[in-house]
Amino acid sequence: MTRALLALGAAAIVLTATPADARHYSNVAKCAKWRNDQCVQWNVLTRRQARREAEFRVGYDFGPRYSYVDANALPHPLVTEYHLGTNFRYVDRDGYVYVVNPSTYRVVRVLPMP
Repeated sequence: MTRALLALGAAAIVLTATPADARHYSNVAKCAKWRNDQCVQWNVLTRRQARREAEFRVGYDFGPRYSYVDANALPHPLVTEYHLGTNFRYVDRDGYVYVVNPSTYRVVRVLPMP
């Protein structure tokens, strides 16, 4: 009887034990370190991180009530490099600047922050 209980307890532990840091990676990579305007280190994203990255791609609709920033609030090198002006709206989030069409509220460009 005790052997059966021990075997049942051991089987329960084995079946429920999974590594706490088990991660499922995607095929999406993101730049982790920039040097001289070039990426020098890449990180492979987990599936959850890749879904979040894909959330705000070109064509995403932010809507009229989203809090946009002016081009003056963005870093000056980014504004001059990409010729950003007042004819678009901008969203500064998660290390990217999303250029949004003010009439459709859709993302037209995704720019990495320097």
